[in-house]
Amino acid sequence: MKILLIVLLVVVALLVLNIVRIVMQNTTVPTLGHDNGQLKPLSKKPNAVSTQAADEERRVRTWPFKADLASTRAAILEAVKAYGGAEVVTEADDYIYVVFTTAKMHYHDDVEFYLDNEAQQVHFRSASRAGYSDLGLNRQRYEKLTELYGQ
Repeated sequence: MKILLIVLLVVVALLVLNIVRIVMQNTTVPTLGHDNGQLKPLSKKPNAVSTQAADEERRVRTWPFKADLASTRAAILEAVKAYGGAEVVTEADDYIYVVFTTAKMHYHDDVEFYLDNEAQQVHFRSASRAGYSDLGLNRQRYEKLTELYGQ
């Protein structure tokens, strides 16, 4: 009986530590932004997608500009608003940073848009803060935002 109690306490302790780790990851804001048109590289975890990913499996396509920079930025913000569950954190001429919060578990996902005026392309990066896998959520978000941006 004593061994069973010890095993149970160890299991509970491991669960609590895992919950604390996930909460810490979810509340820690990563360093983001772009440098000379390059968004931050993705981590090794399979919980992100980017137009600039080195890994083909996590790479997504850029979006074409609308008529000009201002209308492109407005279309991105409208797509984000229509998607829902988002807070626009940073909005500059060539960069938008948004935090999406998942409905059920309240996980935070960081999404960036770099508007490359010279190439007339929008670069995209979406990454989950917590956990290892996102079960494809960031790719699904990209696809839905792409659809909304195209409307």
